Amino acid sequence: MRIPKDATLLRIFLGEADRRDGLPLFEAIVQEARQNNLAGATVLRGRMGFGHSSRLHSSKILALSEDLPVVVEIVDAPDKIDAFLPILDVMVGDRGLICLERIQVLRYGPNRSV
Repeated sequence: MRIPKDATLLRIFLGEADRRDGLPLFEAIVQEARQNNLAGATVLRGRMGFGHSSRLHSSKILALSEDLPVVVEIVDAPDKIDAFLPILDVMVGDRGLICLERIQVLRYGPNRSV
């Protein structure tokens, strides 16, 4: 699979405790991205953060949170990301934050030419 040099980064900020159909929401998003043949997805777990509620979520031992921040990042061609957005909107609902960023891909996979 090739990603064009000019691509889109889709970044989804969620809470670790967010669920969809019994699965963690981040896991459901990654599975859905794979089913939609997106180039790839990465889930990053945050150590600390807060969202619209201003409630602090932290991994500090004295303030152990069961709802740490999670970020899902997906990079692909702009048209493929655009086609995925309506699906993502239904999945995320009123939780989280979705951001798009135009990027340039310098390298993807074993082939250095993009």
